[in-house]
Amino acid sequence: MNREQLFLYVLLAIVTFSVFVVIRPFLEYVLLALLLAYVLFPLHVRLLESMSGRLASTRVAEMASALTLILASFVVLVLPILYILTAFLEDLRSISRGETDLQTALIERELAEVAGVDVDIQETAGQLTELLFSVFFQDVSHLIELTLHVSLGVALVLFLVFYLLLDGPALVAWLADASPLSPAVSSTLIDQIDRTTWGAVVGHAFAAVLQALIAGIGLYLAGISNVVFWTIVMMVLAFLPLIGVFMIWAPAAGYLFLIDETGAAIFLAVYGLTVVSFIDYYVRPIVIDKRARLNPAVILVGVFGGVYTLGFVGLFVGPILIGILVAIVETFRQEYRSSESAETKTSDDRVDTPTSSGISRLPRETQK
Repeated sequence: MNREQLFLYVLLAIVTFSVFVVIRPFLEYVLLALLLAYVLFPLHVRLLESMSGRLASTRVAEMASALTLILASFVVLVLPILYILTAFLEDLRSISRGETDLQTALIERELAEVAGVDVDIQETAGQLTELLFSVFFQDVSHLIELTLHVSLGVALVLFLVFYLLLDGPALVAWLADASPLSPAVSSTLIDQIDRTTWGAVVGHAFAAVLQALIAGIGLYLAGISNVVFWTIVMMVLAFLPLIGVFMIWAPAAGYLFLIDETGAAIFLAVYGLTVVSFIDYYVRPIVIDKRARLNPAVILVGVFGGVYTLGFVGLFVGPILIGILVAIVETFRQEYRSSESAETKTSDDRVDTPTSSGISRLPRETQK
């Protein structure tokens, strides 16, 4: 390595670190934009095919397709979260005012008899409501700062997704061309990353939605009220393997038991342990491992680590990063270890070794 190359490498490291420091406050939004653009791109291609003949130019069709998908994804992602938060706060207010369908008096009596614990559910709900409002609205300056940060982050996500949908393939091609790896190895690595990422994202989401819907059917059959709300909550929690939907159907079964609905409680418990858990133990490994080749335990570690580090977006980014690590290792194993084995075998074949009869591999003229 000469002085110019060394200087360039040092400069590259300094600038890369500086860029990371600059984008660090919005790192989770940047990663979310990359994730959304990756998921939406196949839909963008299909929608672009249908729009190309109707609009004046290809660029206009690309922009129209990208804007349509961004608007649709924004509605799909934001509205359920707003609905969950609004409904949750309204339920807490209703419980604190005593205006609820929950049989709170019966639950309090059963808890006192079974566990020996005196609990005032109405008072507890009121205190929790006041705590939530104090956390979010007491510090006005913090609320303004949080609102500004989230607004800037959402705007950044929208702009990044838009331009990634338009120029994403060109960016991938540039990265592959700028990579020091050979074109064949770069192509293999990109294919490996694509397969593991798609399996971790789409397989993870498919399993979560399917499990939430099946668990919601169980809640409906057991007679739990407000099933739509709890199903949407479970769609979010189901991204946590093994323990996600359990956090909903298990307390629901306990609630039914406390209000003397023993048959419904037993049904929901058995349904959750068998039918709902079937998704975690069988369906989730199939839909994820088929493409991502990741063990569910690895997915769980990636989810918890990602959530702890990056918040909500870490639900996906954590497993994806582990999947990318697996893809890099798999590419190294396939490309370099196999080539080293082939070179070793070729060099061994070139060495003259005695045959079984003791005659060396020499030309016939020499042997005579």
